[in-house]
Amino acid sequence: MGGPVYGTALVRAPSSRLAEGIVTHRARSPLDVALAREQHAAYAEALAAAGWVIEPVPAAEDCPDSVFIEDTVVVVEDLAVLTRPGAVVRRAEVGGVAQAVAMLGLRTARIEGPGTLDGGDVLQAGTTVYVGRGGRTNADGIRQLRSLLAPLGRTVVAVPLGKVLHLKSAVTALPDGTFLLLPDLVPAALFPAVRPVEEEGGCHVVPLGGDRVLIATSAPRTAGLLESLGFTPVVVDITEFEKLEGCVTCLSVLLPAR
Repeated sequence: MGGPVYGTALVRAPSSRLAEGIVTHRARSPLDVALAREQHAAYAEALAAAGWVIEPVPAAEDCPDSVFIEDTVVVVEDLAVLTRPGAVVRRAEVGGVAQAVAMLGLRTARIEGPGTLDGGDVLQAGTTVYVGRGGRTNADGIRQLRSLLAPLGRTVVAVPLGKVLHLKSAVTALPDGTFLLLPDLVPAALFPAVRPVEEEGGCHVVPLGGDRVLIATSAPRTAGLLESLGFTPVVVDITEFEKLEGCVTCLSVLLPAR
């Protein structure tokens, strides 16, 4: 690889039942599973090229949405918080991820019922952890996460969501402390420094270390904005996952080297 190694990236190959995945806020459209597998492999290759060691979690064939691994676990320092997804059919996804994080030596804790929490609703920015309160994450889940992360010096800020699946479907953070945000979906006033974007795919980015930022091909104008700000966009094609309201954040869990 030649460059720095930033940490480990958990990924999970798409199930052959991917086309049955849940669609909440958009119309269902035909999905090509073979193309999705190609796109997923290219996504993992992009992470590897940017300095992340790929750790595949065994596929979950009976779980159509299992490729969206981010929703199953929230990692803060050495603690892996295993979630309790808001969609009941997705709770079976957590077991395989629990085994993977335990094998990597992380401490584990669990969100317990009646709390629900999806990892896609959790946005970490320094010592502040923003958590979307919407269709998948409830108040009890937020309370439990707050108590689990307080000993690690984290402050949890709850964010009410509009008509959007997850918090990170509407806002993500850049390495410079600013936030890319899609207006009307989340209250911009809760974030310290906002850069509004117009493209839906433009508010989903993953900082990869250094000046590299992962972004989807569906947001070319935002990629151009990032370049003008001195970042290096790493552009990946995830059209098949976008049909299921997925984005670049959902397809991996990055564990920075400690």
